[in-house]
Amino acid sequence: MMELHILEHSLKVASIAKEGIQICTHGLIKLAFLPSKTRCKFFSLTETPEDYTIIVDEEGFKELPESEHLSVAEATWLALNVVSGGGSATNSQPIGVTKIAKSVIAPLADHNISVFMLSTYQTDFILVRERDLPMVMHTLSSEFTLLRVINGETVAANSLGVTNGFVKPKLVPRPIIHPLSSPSNMFCVTSLDPDTLPSVATLLMDVMFYSGGMKEPGASSEDSGHIRFFSFSLIEGYISLVMDEQTTPRFPNNVLFTSASGELWKMVRIGGQPLGFDECGIVAQISEPLATADIPAYYISTFKFDHALVPEENIQSVIGALRTNESSSP
Repeated sequence: MMELHILEHSLKVASIAKEGIQICTHGLIKLAFLPSKTRCKFFSLTETPEDYTIIVDEEGFKELPESEHLSVAEATWLALNVVSGGGSATNSQPIGVTKIAKSVIAPLADHNISVFMLSTYQTDFILVRERDLPMVMHTLSSEFTLLRVINGETVAANSLGVTNGFVKPKLVPRPIIHPLSSPSNMFCVTSLDPDTLPSVATLLMDVMFYSGGMKEPGASSEDSGHIRFFSFSLIEGYISLVMDEQTTPRFPNNVLFTSASGELWKMVRIGGQPLGFDECGIVAQISEPLATADIPAYYISTFKFDHALVPEENIQSVIGALRTNESSSP
C-alpha cells in the first residue's frame, strides 16, 4: 500500500509583488543561499510574470518583513507527499502528479478540499490547510497508509477520531473553467548538489532577482508568447530548479543534474485572473485528464496562476485533451 506522509512543516504561502521584491531580498537570499543561518527547512520561491510566490515554513517566514507588497494567504498549510511503501522519497525520480491525480487529488477535490501543489525534481508536495487535515485523513485513509512526521520521526497517524458525520461526496464531472494558455518557452526541471550551491550562488541571485527586465540572450523581442518563469526550492536539504532552457547554458558544465533523456517540458498555464485559494478542483481538472492519458507532469501552483509542465512531445495532445474537457459555458 502506498504511504501518505504528513510532513512536520507548518507552511505559509505568500505573494511578493514584483515592485516590492527588493524589500524581501535580504531574507530571501538568506533562505536560499545561507541555510545554516536560519532554522528554515522548507523554502520555495517561484517567479511568474505576475509576482513571486513563496512557500516557507514558520521559521523561514520570520525572515520576511511585514510589507504592503507581501500578501499572505490566510491559514497554515501542511505538506503531504506520497511515498511508495518503504522507499525514501528521494531515491528515484517520480513521474510527477500523474500517479497521484486519481488517488489523492481527485478525492480531495470531491470533498471540496483545496490543494496547492508544488512539484519538485525529487517529489510532489500536496499542500492542504491545516484545518482541513481531519477531512483529508478521512478521505485518503482507505487508499493509503497515513504516516505523520513528528520531531523527525515517521509514526502512524491517528485518524484524529473523526469517522462519523461525513457524507459521501456527490461525484460530479470536472469541466475546466479557467482559460488555458501555453507559452512558447521550453523548461528544464533539474537539481544540483547542495555542496555546489555556493559556486553558483551569484548566478542564481542574478537569475532570481535581476534578470526579469532584460531579454535573455536568444529571445527575440517579437516572441510575445515567451514568459518569465523560474522556480527554486530548498526543502529538507534538497534543491529543485525549474528554469527556461535559455537559462541553463548560463550554468557551468556538470553543475545541474540532467535526466538521461535531457527532457524538455512545455507549460500549460491555468487562469485568466488570479485563481484564489477557495476554489477547489483546479489541480484535479488538469491532472485527471493527464493521468487518463498517462502523461507525466509537474505541477506548480502560484498565488495567481497554476502551471502544469508536460513533456514537450505531448503538449499538443495535452492541450487537445484539456480543451475537450473545457466547459462550454463562460
